[in-house]
Amino acid sequence: MRRRTGVVIACAAALAWGEWLNRRWSRTLVGKGEGTSEAVVVLGYRNPQPTANLVNRWRVRAGIRSLAAGSPRDTRLILSGGAIGGAVSEARLMADYAHAVLAFHGTVILEEDSSTTWENVTNVIPLLEDVDRIKIASQPAHALKARVYLRRQRPDLARKLVRADDYRPGEWSAAKPLLALYGLWTLRALTSDERKRPL
Repeated sequence: MRRRTGVVIACAAALAWGEWLNRRWSRTLVGKGEGTSEAVVVLGYRNPQPTANLVNRWRVRAGIRSLAAGSPRDTRLILSGGAIGGAVSEARLMADYAHAVLAFHGTVILEEDSSTTWENVTNVIPLLEDVDRIKIASQPAHALKARVYLRRQRPDLARKLVRADDYRPGEWSAAKPLLALYGLWTLRALTSDERKRPL
């Protein structure tokens, strides 16, 4: 009985830790933002099959729900990712999913040349110059990494970063401890300044 109770407590603690860390990452290096025009950048994930995989489908949904309501003329969805795992770019597969499955009819811009997160950020910068607010949608640790890269490349644009709707309590709960562990590994090179919450 004690062993079972201990396992339950350990599992609950791991789930709570995963939730807490992912929530924290989603709120790091973002501001409140001003103005009405915005761009939501969705970062692609390696996709060898001919349709968007589970990760890319979720990232597109997170990107679309991150768009501000009521100002469709001033918003754009930027899908970023090259043909890394297959013949079709991640961006194109995500766009097909957004249109065919989610019936999204807003402004979509594709960036189809990137093969790394650094390149994602570099290649979308020209598409961000004229907006007031920038959101980056991906798993929270990956989105934070991209925000850090934008801060390193273009601090002036990084000041426009606001939070995307890529963290929701209870979403991917069972996977969040693993995502947190992977996030800690992938974010290990960040400086203490880059780990701060506000911009």
